[in-house]
Amino acid sequence: MKTDIDIAQSIQMTPIAKVAEKVDIPEDALEQYGKYKAKVDPLLLPDRKDGKLILVTAITPTAAGEGKTTTTIGLADALARIGKRVVAALREPSLGPVFGIKGGAAGGGWSQVVPMEDINLHFTGDFHA
Repeated sequence: MKTDIDIAQSIQMTPIAKVAEKVDIPEDALEQYGKYKAKVDPLLLPDRKDGKLILVTAITPTAAGEGKTTTTIGLADALARIGKRVVAALREPSLGPVFGIKGGAAGGGWSQVVPMEDINLHFTGDFHA
């Protein structure tokens, strides 16, 4: 069985501008952090019908470490697989490492965010705040 890092390193990432294009987010609405991640300025989005929102929350992960991030990524993957247009937003993916009580917050197995190293080191400004 492949480890999380083996899986993460075997993936060919798609540039964030192409991902945004698939869900009709114009490139000028992106505040890019390199080639593969960005924040979206909602004030720059064209008017459109509101989508649906699913909030994933929990107090503690399972003993194996599956928590909100893994659940969110798996749910987004599943909805995309059945043809839904999906965007997942992770806010403060984990504070556990700050307190020395668990590993990173990139998910696990085939439900993880890549590049894992960036997620665990300053993500988009929340992790170390």
